Amino acid sequence: MVIASGTSSRQLMAMADHLERNLKENGTRPLGSEGGHSGDWILVDAGDVIVHLFRPEVREFYQLEKMWVDHQDTEVVTVHNS
Repeated sequence: MVIASGTSSRQLMAMADHLERNLKENGTRPLGSEGGHSGDWILVDAGDVIVHLFRPEVREFYQLEKMWVDHQDTEVVTVHNS
């Protein structure tokens, strides 16, 4: 599972579009996506990997990372763009 944030609904939609195009170009057909119309939370199902794209306040509200923190085999990596 990948969880990422964008600064606006427009940026999230662009991120999802870019991700889906790159998956297709690399031979992986996305199984589906949800939430593209609202732009607050977009889910892209890439088969073995699920990608959640959030606006920051929506990500904070749902706190999906907390679902996985207690598991021993889970690695949480935080990446910030400058």
